[in-house]
Amino acid sequence: MIFIRLKKSSILLMSAIVFSCCFILGINMWNHADKTYAQIDGKKIINYVKFTPNLEALQDCMEQDISTYNTEHHVNWIDILSYLSIKYGNKYEKYDKKDVTGISEKLKQGQPIEDIVKNAKLLSYYKEAYTAVLGEFLGIRTVKHKDSEEPKEEYGLKVYSPLAKTFPFNHCDDFGASRSFGYSRPHLGHDMMSAVGTPVIAVESGYVEAMGWNKYGGWRIGIRSTDKKRYYYYAHLRQNKPFHINLKLNENVEAGEVIGYVGRTGYSTHENVNNISQSHLHWGLELIFDESQKECNNEIWIDLYSITRLLEKNKSSVRRDPDTKEFFKKS
Repeated sequence: MIFIRLKKSSILLMSAIVFSCCFILGINMWNHADKTYAQIDGKKIINYVKFTPNLEALQDCMEQDISTYNTEHHVNWIDILSYLSIKYGNKYEKYDKKDVTGISEKLKQGQPIEDIVKNAKLLSYYKEAYTAVLGEFLGIRTVKHKDSEEPKEEYGLKVYSPLAKTFPFNHCDDFGASRSFGYSRPHLGHDMMSAVGTPVIAVESGYVEAMGWNKYGGWRIGIRSTDKKRYYYYAHLRQNKPFHINLKLNENVEAGEVIGYVGRTGYSTHENVNNISQSHLHWGLELIFDESQKECNNEIWIDLYSITRLLEKNKSSVRRDPDTKEFFKKS
């Protein structure tokens, strides 16, 4: 009888522990979901985005979007990515291409994504978050093919790799890595190791919102997208001649244009100092759902490793002016 009572006590104790863990987990999940939004001036605004789709998912979803363009049921790659993130719990280690083809077939048949995905709140969140990241990546672009003298307009990837075509680079997924200059902090961008003088390219069209010296980023450029949802940050540019001759503060710049040159400036309160050990481009992407988020304690920067790899599909070809030594986008 004593043995039985002990067993029952153990069961009761274990049940209590399991219940407590589930309760705490539930609270944490609720808090996590709650932190994805904030009330700003009476509006519900996204204030947390963790962008995790891998290269394979991005490529497969993009191909579905491009291949169905101008068909009766054009498949939006953001709809597919939103579905996948809900299905995987935003963990793309589980990625399976069959999930893309499966959901795409339903969308091609005219089924709305809202009828397929039952979790309306999560779907709304991912669609808004991923549209902020990728909404302007696909569209009509001008492409010159080898077998044609005249450039043609076609639908596809219209944003560019941050470094010009034929210029090599190395990189790894370093988002969140530790940085210590000034204070301990995570790395909120993506480093592309490349030679000094490599032309830096405007990934997307927009206007130059920042241009000058920053003690962390050295000579740097900040370009805001035309819809104001994205802020592109290009840092550690070349000493002495960091910016392209045509680049001007508060003026527009087109995707694919040369905006500056790779260097190793930064980590100094004094201007024009090379305190970075290895030349590279640091580029970052900040999401802005409300202007109050632009510079605050909870800025939304995303991991660009997969996006950097995707953009290798569209690199800007450049030419060098023999007189000015500047690089320009080939027309």
